Amino acid sequence: MSKKRRAVSEINVVPYIDVMLVLLIIFMITAPIVQQGVEVELPQLAANSLPPEQQEPVILTVSKTGDYYLNIGDDLKKPVSDDVVTQRIALVLKQKPQIPVLVRGDKDASYGSVTTAMVLLQSAGVEKVGLMTEQP
Repeated sequence: MSKKRRAVSEINVVPYIDVMLVLLIIFMITAPIVQQGVEVELPQLAANSLPPEQQEPVILTVSKTGDYYLNIGDDLKKPVSDDVVTQRIALVLKQKPQIPVLVRGDKDASYGSVTTAMVLLQSAGVEKVGLMTEQP
């Protein structure tokens, strides 16, 4: 009696697991490096515009010198202080709670000035802040 050998029809997955683990380690090492080394110019982005049915937004402009300008108030070309920004935005939000609020930062403005503007808006009660860009 001769015994017939059956062909083994199983796939050996050990090499595939080894390759996947090596790839996982490579991606874990390179991901933080890629995120830290990218230089961007945010104002050059193409972004979707606001829907036309929305109200006219309140715009807080941050100049490259760090001055703040609001599109509401008496003199639109006069810089306003941090307290005035907070007071005016809070008054507008009491009357129109759903009004969109945008930050229009100069591309040469310091990052700190723009983030300070966003903190001022948050302290005035703004929940969502949009950032304005120009079409490239």
